[in-house]
Amino acid sequence: MPMVSATAFRKNIFSLLSETIKDSSPLFVSTKDGNAVVIGEADYNALQETVYLTSIPGMRKKVLDGMATPLSECTVDNEW
Repeated sequence: MPMVSATAFRKNIFSLLSETIKDSSPLFVSTKDGNAVVIGEADYNALQETVYLTSIPGMRKKVLDGMATPLSECTVDNEW
């Protein structure tokens, strides 16, 4: 989504927020003091989860190793 001015954001806030949430794309808002990014709640929660998981020592390597493992080498353990 292109950058919009704070004035354009203010005038079109409901449609811009709806589009941001629906498309799951960030909205960049420019102001005289700097720029801001508006994201949907689901995207925010996903970012928070990523930050949390990558803060656990060794978790990033485990995820990358898991992504590189062929499905044929994965096991299913349904013994809850």
